[in-house]
Amino acid sequence: MRALLAAVIAVAAVAAGCSGATPEPPPEAPTQLRAEVLDTTPHDAGAFTQGLEIDGGVLYEGTGLEGQSSMRATDPDTGTVEKRTALPKNMFGEGITVVGDTIWQITWQDGVAIKREKTTLKEVGRASYDGEGWGLCHDGNRLIMSDGTATLTFRDPATFKATGTVQVKDASGRPVDQLNELECVGGAVYANVWQTDRIVRIDPGSGRVTATIDLTGLLPAADREGADVLNGIAAIPGSDEFLVTGKLWPTMFRVRFVTAGR
Repeated sequence: MRALLAAVIAVAAVAAGCSGATPEPPPEAPTQLRAEVLDTTPHDAGAFTQGLEIDGGVLYEGTGLEGQSSMRATDPDTGTVEKRTALPKNMFGEGITVVGDTIWQITWQDGVAIKREKTTLKEVGRASYDGEGWGLCHDGNRLIMSDGTATLTFRDPATFKATGTVQVKDASGRPVDQLNELECVGGAVYANVWQTDRIVRIDPGSGRVTATIDLTGLLPAADREGADVLNGIAAIPGSDEFLVTGKLWPTMFRVRFVTAGR
């Protein structure tokens, strides 16, 4: 009888969550942020923006569309394109990132990553990869690449070889896909979500979305004619500010991400 009673108590304890194991707390909901506009700069309305990054006071921009794809060096204060080189006409340019004295530029469905000399933008090498290429950034140690799914792929910055992956999920554990242009800064990855006015901030270690940034209405309705979706985010070094723009947008916005409702 005592043995039976002990077994019943043990089962009841487990059922009540008293088995000694501490349950993991549910993940925190992403912080809701918005963009506080600090300034604006002209942007080439003919640029189908795919990648944006500031390095050494220069704004590097990769653009897309077959026959129109390019790599550019721009003055971030004026929007003036100071240097430009075209991709082969059959290639559709996508994300870019600076690694030391070079720039990696990926392509959409060509499976080709182009390595460029940073000062001249000239091609100095290539690497191949499987699947599509969307966004790219460098966290100081590795490349992080998106392909339109909820997967981010880590790559060697010298060889471009894949070294691992992480699945991006919201607080409910659901995959977050359509991840497009990327920016690595402060240990996080910021990603434009294609076809939305939203940017998500991602913890690359866990893949968890830690913040959602709403940029609805950033480009005025009067400037929307001929413009495409939000795409392009570049952290301004030494600050908590960013430059953001979109495909075929006539304006770049210098912003700070602040708590929604402020």
